[in-house]
Amino acid sequence: MTNLTSLTLAEARDGLAKKSFTSVELTDAHIVAVENARVLNAYVLETPVHARAMAAAADATIAKGEAGPLAGIPLGIKDLFATKDVRTTACSKILGNFVPPYESTVTSQLWRDGAVMLGKLNNDEFAMGSANETSAFGPVVNPWRRDGSDAKLVPGGSSGGSASAVAAGLCLGATATDTGGSIRQPAAFAGIVGLKPTYGRCSRWGVVAFASSLDQAGPIARTVRDTAILMRSMAGYDPKDSTSVDRAVPDYEAAVGRSVKGMKIGIPREYRLDGMPSEIEKLWMDGAAQLKAAGAELVDVSLPHTKYDLPA
Repeated sequence: MTNLTSLTLAEARDGLAKKSFTSVELTDAHIVAVENARVLNAYVLETPVHARAMAAAADATIAKGEAGPLAGIPLGIKDLFATKDVRTTACSKILGNFVPPYESTVTSQLWRDGAVMLGKLNNDEFAMGSANETSAFGPVVNPWRRDGSDAKLVPGGSSGGSASAVAAGLCLGATATDTGGSIRQPAAFAGIVGLKPTYGRCSRWGVVAFASSLDQAGPIARTVRDTAILMRSMAGYDPKDSTSVDRAVPDYEAAVGRSVKGMKIGIPREYRLDGMPSEIEKLWMDGAAQLKAAGAELVDVSLPHTKYDLPA
């Protein structure tokens, strides 16, 4: 059998549907992987008993033909999301051993669709950081290394635990949050996929706030398809969040691979700075060239207020 922790989320979903393996088997493989990779410090709380119970329940729904879209899929949850009866600290000593009596909307939707919780993932304290070094539980380690070096690398932040866990095969996907880059930057550092959804697309209810006018929950996973699958469950209108957008949730997975031919893509000139490292400049230009080769029209645009973004 293929190593269960090396599967993509989509492959695991399809394998469960075909009964090639059970959710309990899939979950147990990830529990062992988490235990064997504690040196990464990606998880601040492991919940194996909880996970096995959720996996057994998922197997029962699959057997009945009543499986939800994420039935039996083991996930990691950033410790910023309130999880009912499971410690949630935002990785700060301020919250101590806080155990919420309620569930965040995003995680409740994941459980509604059959997902399994492996545990709570490390993050910068109250999401304030870019390297996952400010956590009260200690820094997270990136599973990747430079060629010829054993030096530990940061996974980015604040969702460093999410990025490290996904990249190391310690879960099939993870929740994350992004205020000023806390999904996108760690996903880039760990060589995986992260998406900051449009503000209002995912409910903020039950997520410890950093900057409420910017915070947005989103997924981190290994592939674009996996991220799209998670987004369909995480997104949706929530009357408990006054900034939630009341629009139908599309089938994001069905849109994967859609052509960009004919689209106009704005390239902001302010995003290329003097002194930018040559390797980053090359990646920027390569990305633009790929879009153009795929049939998109590239348009030079100016966003003159860019320099005021961070202080604002």
